Amino acid sequence: MHGKPEKLEIIRKLLAKAERAATAEESETYTAKAVELMARHGIDEALLAAAEPGRDVPGGTTIAMADPYSAGKARLLAWTASALRCRSVLHARPGGRVAAVTVFGFAADRERVELLFTSLLLQATTQVARQRPAWSDESVAAYRRSWLHGFAAEVHRRLLAAEQRGAEERRDVPLGTPSTALVLADRDDQVDRAFAAAYPQIPVARAASLSGSGLRAGMSAGRRADLGRRAVTARV
Repeated sequence: MHGKPEKLEIIRKLLAKAERAATAEESETYTAKAVELMARHGIDEALLAAAEPGRDVPGGTTIAMADPYSAGKARLLAWTASALRCRSVLHARPGGRVAAVTVFGFAADRERVELLFTSLLLQATTQVARQRPAWSDESVAAYRRSWLHGFAAEVHRRLLAAEQRGAEERRDVPLGTPSTALVLADRDDQVDRAFAAAYPQIPVARAASLSGSGLRAGMSAGRRADLGRRAVTARV
């Protein structure tokens, strides 16, 4: 089995190849493999941490968000984090913008989130710059905000399914050790408790209010965001 640095480097290289691929099919092949390895890496790290208490503990990583569409980018990060067993805190700015997002979870999962988000953000920002509403009287900015929302929602749905498949593939563990499902449930509980202690008064985020008509187109793009069917792999 590859060591942790080598695994992550392989994942980075696969995502880089996906971003540079000449065709959507080629990109899907590279990213499907990257997400498959990422899920296995996450499960492996969870099982190792369960066997070695203190190996990994919950904490936070803050990632800056840039305009334009910082709120949509923040939502993509938060929903990616949620699918990969982390929580999120959005640091708001005036005018509905977001200055940064703190991703809270185990270090191994935060690393996965940041690595995947970097690739997804590049895909999303490249595509959203080309988006225009069908009707000339609709705001381009509103359309793009709703497009990003749809993209993030679909990516989140697909990542949740991929993580579940990854966990199911690792159901067999040595006799006398906790099951994979029990280990993951315990990690979720640890993250929830540590998050509540770190942010005891955080308000529940309001649902996004979007007027643009790009939601469906964004969801369609999210389905093509190279987390293919073969992929196995915030509280905001």
